[in-house]
Amino acid sequence: MVEHLTLESFKTKIFDFDKNTEWKFEGDKPAVIDFYADWCGPCKMVAPILDELSKEYEGKIDIYKVDTEKERELAGIFGIRSIPSILFIPLNDKPQMAAGALPKDTFKQAFSDVLKVS
Repeated sequence: MVEHLTLESFKTKIFDFDKNTEWKFEGDKPAVIDFYADWCGPCKMVAPILDELSKEYEGKIDIYKVDTEKERELAGIFGIRSIPSILFIPLNDKPQMAAGALPKDTFKQAFSDVLKVS
């Protein structure tokens, strides 16, 4: 199930930037965050793909969404200038950002290459 993050839930589930200056992932499995807006056409194309992937990878990857209109501070922290922007967060490595509407096979490739999940 895709979960929407607020600033507060982001701090408990992903990264508490008030307490840590160095990246410290708070999650227990790799995660993907889709930075989107309701008015964004490409974002609307990505949404059903992420819904499908959340079912396929249930228990292996957490998939989140951040509404850049409602969560402007979060979007600002990550320097989001274009949407959709997708943040891939491996368990023990630095996160990687991808911009644009990715097709399903590209997500699966990133899950394998970046998140080390198949």
